Amino acid sequence: MRSGRRGDQLGLRNALSDRLLPVLVAAMSFLAALAIAGTLAAAGLADAWQGDTQAALTVQVPNPQGAAAAGGGSRVGAVLAMLQAAPGVADAELISAAAVNRLLTPWLGTDVAGLALPLPAVITAEWTGSGTAQGLQAELQKISPGTLLASGADWAGRVAALTTSLQACAAAVLLIVALVAAAVVAVATRSGLAQRREAVEIIHGLGALDADIADRFAARAMVLTVSGAIVGALLALPVLLWLAALAAPFAGAARSARPGLPAALWVALPALPLAAAIIGWGTAQITVRGWLRRLA
Repeated sequence: MRSGRRGDQLGLRNALSDRLLPVLVAAMSFLAALAIAGTLAAAGLADAWQGDTQAALTVQVPNPQGAAAAGGGSRVGAVLAMLQAAPGVADAELISAAAVNRLLTPWLGTDVAGLALPLPAVITAEWTGSGTAQGLQAELQKISPGTLLASGADWAGRVAALTTSLQACAAAVLLIVALVAAAVVAVATRSGLAQRREAVEIIHGLGALDADIADRFAARAMVLTVSGAIVGALLALPVLLWLAALAAPFAGAARSARPGLPAALWVALPALPLAAAIIGWGTAQITVRGWLRRLA
């Protein structure tokens, strides 16, 4: 039997149904698209947040109007002067009491001044030096004990760790989806072999090559998996666009040149049918060849 002969002599269109297998592959392709999009979105948001916050410094000075331990003047004044003169520190600025009040009002629900709470003074700055800014902590303690220094690099490290975890989870999801897809194709192929067992045994006994028979099943499985993957990717596209619109404010971009989706995702979505074709073809080949070897 020649693998290039046209027609469906083995009756595979009935043996390998064009209903259940494509539907299952479409569902898995949909999940794979969401996993890939989640990975890319997490990486993009992490880059944006790290770029915005990694150099940020926040200094809290308790009892700001108290006397400084060194240098004279108030504690907040001494800290602010030290930061403005420190190498590697730029744009040191004291946040006004009104600005602090606006920041805390959503949580306290009232004017902070009316609560008579001893709030610390807050100074913001940007770290432009090499290495980390933690060396400033000791200097701050000398002139204003109890002053706290928070660096954006700490948050950037946590965001990077979270991104790595999300990417690992997405990779696990993709692996599981691929394994489940292979299992579904294998089950469907074995079911088709069972339905066409007599015909396969006859042509195999007449001298048909294992490769020819496997190619016929693999071609049919590939067509079904590719069609299912295309449907799943198309169904995922409007969902991804909707999610991208929701996430746009967090990325600091109101609109994108390509409907809110990263360029890598426009490459990954068309790659899903290709991956499905490889899984369908390879799994069917392995399943059929293994089944035929047991006939010998």
